Amino acid sequence: MNDMVDRTKKPTVTIIIATYNAERHVSACLASIASQTFGDKEVVVVDGGSTDRTIELLEAADVENLRWVSEADNGIYDALNKGVSMAKGRWLYFLGADDRLLPGFSELADKLTDENTVYYGNSEPSARLPQGAFSNYRLAKYCMNHQSILYPAQVFEKYKYDLMYNVFADYALNIQVWGDRNFTKKYFPITVAHYHMDGFSSTTKDTQFLKNRGRLIRKHLGFLTYLRYLYKKYKARKIPGGIDPGVTGR
Repeated sequence: MNDMVDRTKKPTVTIIIATYNAERHVSACLASIASQTFGDKEVVVVDGGSTDRTIELLEAADVENLRWVSEADNGIYDALNKGVSMAKGRWLYFLGADDRLLPGFSELADKLTDENTVYYGNSEPSARLPQGAFSNYRLAKYCMNHQSILYPAQVFEKYKYDLMYNVFADYALNIQVWGDRNFTKKYFPITVAHYHMDGFSSTTKDTQFLKNRGRLIRKHLGFLTYLRYLYKKYKARKIPGGIDPGVTGR
């Protein structure tokens, strides 16, 4: 484990990355972080025991306040939960090894002031990912892009990624958070990251989340939102060519 960071200093943002055999991507990912003008951050990489050159590349990376651990885990969200436990930042941000930060990340990070507020922007490609602000009802219909969100650390004092959901644990978490009135949600029209559209979540089905989705919406987003969601699904089935609200936006 590499632990080269001053623990007496509490950074504003912790960027958490889960990796496994990511030698093709990790250097470019870290370079996109190193290029940011926002400096008050740390980077935590949780590796699942890679057998390729991932660890070698982490050791050689020229990134300030980088920490990493490599050990077996139970998948992406188990790794992210571990990253949360390692994080020192007042806000937490999650990035895939095959994703890239854009200059807008620093622009959004400069706006962080209230530690009870979730700050979020947009991700690219804009033609394939939902853009703009999310209401409870919009979240019930569509998955937000995980890489567009900066969560206050206090979110993870109440919630964590549920390992029951192998692909959409972040969607389940957002349903909980958006339904929690203790957290304000603030949107800025800033594109913060490029999301790799052909990753794990694009090619793997989460049957457990699809089974529980309606229950999660009703419990956390409210009964009226749930009824609107059901009506939308009903109309989609009745109208030829209608689009059933799904887990698009990944």
